[in-house]
Amino acid sequence: MNRPAFAFLLVTILSGATSIAQQPTPIEIETQPVATGVYMLIGDGGNIGVTIGQDGVAIIDDQYDRMSEKIRAAIGKLTGQPVSFVINTHWHGDHTGGNEAFGRTGSVIVAHDNVRRRMSVESVNAFTGDTNAAAPREALPIVTFDQAVTLHYNDDELEVVHVANAHTDGDAVIHFRQANVVHMGDVFFNGFYPFIDNNSGGTLAGMVAAADTVLARIDDRTRVIPGHGPLANKQDLQAYRDMLATVHERVSKLVAAGKSQDEVLAAKPTADFDARWGSGFFKPDVWVGRVYVELKRATQPQ
Repeated sequence: MNRPAFAFLLVTILSGATSIAQQPTPIEIETQPVATGVYMLIGDGGNIGVTIGQDGVAIIDDQYDRMSEKIRAAIGKLTGQPVSFVINTHWHGDHTGGNEAFGRTGSVIVAHDNVRRRMSVESVNAFTGDTNAAAPREALPIVTFDQAVTLHYNDDELEVVHVANAHTDGDAVIHFRQANVVHMGDVFFNGFYPFIDNNSGGTLAGMVAAADTVLARIDDRTRVIPGHGPLANKQDLQAYRDMLATVHERVSKLVAAGKSQDEVLAAKPTADFDARWGSGFFKPDVWVGRVYVELKRATQPQ
């Protein structure tokens, strides 16, 4: 994902919007095979996972509403079957914006309890001050879960598991047991310092814990679909996890020592990671500043 696209994505994430003005340059869907019957669709918004087989079609996330017909067209090149299930990895509009379009045509939407809860009500974005309307009825998940749910589908077991307080408070990772594929949603930004939605319950410690949960269940042959960025493997996820954990430890120590935000920035706690992870929208100082604010807030009396 190039920098302008990532910047546009972040603005949309922060606004919580499910529909915003069309970008000047139309974005098409790229289809990447991942395993037998499993694909990753890359377009405008979060990466989409697709399973196709004798039971039908299920997708993981559905980007923005304006991409719905392009998503259908890309799937139509692979199969004539309709989309029976949509699994949302979390509530942000770049992953749930197509829910209404797919829900209207009969797709069963599945997500964590907190995804439906957050989508069901009007909210005010703490960054922009914008008011986000509640999602329409057709866009809401109709099957929700607390800890986990399994879809026995296309000769596979799609284990949908909640990982607590990571990118948000409603994140799910999806493990295709037979295909040996994992879709991680925005728990994993491959190649970028991640956006952690603290206002939706997200935490850096939760991101590390979620990565640990997935790493314990996969092997060197597992294909890992991140929420954003290129298709990955276990080694990529391990490097990401180690970066997050190291930055958490370094900034936590500086906060505990009473350092100010400016002093933490001056310490350059991400210097050895910036070449690999610092080329996205969050430049190193911006990301470190966000980490500092989160960890500093955690030390304050409630």
